[in-house]
Amino acid sequence: MSYLQILRSHSILILFLFLQGHWTRITEPVGGRLSYKPPVQDINAPDLYIPLMAFATYIVVAGYALGVLGRFTPVALTIQFTKGLLGWFMQVILIKALLYSLGSGESPLLDIVAYAGYGFAGTSLAMLVRIFWSYSYYFVLPWFCICTGVFLVKTMKRVLQGVSRTYERHPSRNHYFLLFLVAAQFPMLFWLGNIKG
Repeated sequence: MSYLQILRSHSILILFLFLQGHWTRITEPVGGRLSYKPPVQDINAPDLYIPLMAFATYIVVAGYALGVLGRFTPVALTIQFTKGLLGWFMQVILIKALLYSLGSGESPLLDIVAYAGYGFAGTSLAMLVRIFWSYSYYFVLPWFCICTGVFLVKTMKRVLQGVSRTYERHPSRNHYFLLFLVAAQFPMLFWLGNIKG
């Protein structure tokens, strides 16, 4: 499988979640233990490439949008960059706090950083759509908020079921926490998608 095929399949995974068949990570025995396969061989493996490229795209699209609006300055672009980093950091804190409160504090930090950065893909696309037809932004971004929320819930459920037994003891409390994670995507992504000049 080539890297472009992986990128295309990850993009479909993020933007059209209903096309994803399974959410389990593929394991293989290594040295007597089970180890997860790398992202090149497993579509469900967290990969920092897509979040980093989505963040870079977010900055480029924000700069382009500021230029179209006639408000581009290096300071305005720096503000968008800082806002994006702050949003990513808040998303990491939210996911880490959620996992900790559900009894799964052992998840690797880089995996959480990768999961938290996937929201930039939909936000960038929604901002680009807004440039050409401003009212469509209010239909496209909620779709991406839902997709990002569902993506995070599916991946967090997989992480929790794989690591923690607390998830099985308090299912209703866990569902409320996961619904809060979905709901938190709306203000977060709308805030990130709002361009200030």
